[in-house]
Amino acid sequence: MTSPPALPSASAPGARGELLASARLFVEVARLALRRQLAYRAAAFAGLVTNLFFGLLRSSVLLALLAGQDSAYGLGARDLVTYTALTQGLIVYLSLFGWWDLMQNVYRGDVATDLMRPMSFYGFWLAQDAGRALAGLLMRGLPLVLAYALFFPIVTPTSPTGWAAFLVSLLLAGLLSFAYRFLVNLAAFWSPDARGIGRFAFTIVGLLSGFLMPLAFLPGWLREAAGFTPFPHMVGTVVDVWLGKLQGAALARALCEQAAWTVALVLLGRWLLGRARRRLEIGGG
Repeated sequence: MTSPPALPSASAPGARGELLASARLFVEVARLALRRQLAYRAAAFAGLVTNLFFGLLRSSVLLALLAGQDSAYGLGARDLVTYTALTQGLIVYLSLFGWWDLMQNVYRGDVATDLMRPMSFYGFWLAQDAGRALAGLLMRGLPLVLAYALFFPIVTPTSPTGWAAFLVSLLLAGLLSFAYRFLVNLAAFWSPDARGIGRFAFTIVGLLSGFLMPLAFLPGWLREAAGFTPFPHMVGTVVDVWLGKLQGAALARALCEQAAWTVALVLLGRWLLGRARRRLEIGGG
């Protein structure tokens, strides 16, 4: 990665100057991560075709479940096709199949360099992930949803409020996903090979987030159990907001729960990072 830009002038007073410096560094790191991802256009196109192919298979299976009925568990044919388009489009944005960057960084020993960078360790990794996620939306998510819209009658938000709520939910889902992935990758500080932990953690996400199947299709007891976890707010809430299944007080409550889980996991991640840093220092500096 290229060196970060020069910090703002020291004339900026105290905390305000530090805040501006941190914001500039965050934006620059995110921009570099975005530019790096955009360089792999051929790989992105291949991934887009693959996602579209498997998305069509998933749509076919879900539509077959209707068995001639107008809807199943409150979801009609258009809802199910739209659900497939959105969940396939979110794969890269949310790194639903796994994210190991921080874990590999710890095992290579590069974590020592990252801890000395002129910005917080958590903020540095969040900025990198923000650039990666934005690239995933631009090169995979948005084109895939548009491809579905060209060939299928999908559902879309019908009002500016609906679009605004979707964008807020999408942003919160991205932050929540990163906070969870960061927590999972911190296992590398305690385990010589934490990939097994990671695979289990990401498998849970696939099942309880609403990616593998709509949450309404889960058994009642499992759906209720999932409601006490952050996982439905990574995918299910985003889809429900897009489909217009959440309105008024229910919509506000869902967004507040998304935000609350995000804050909780960020705080937990930063606390656990502090313990991990002390362990790293005790282990040899």
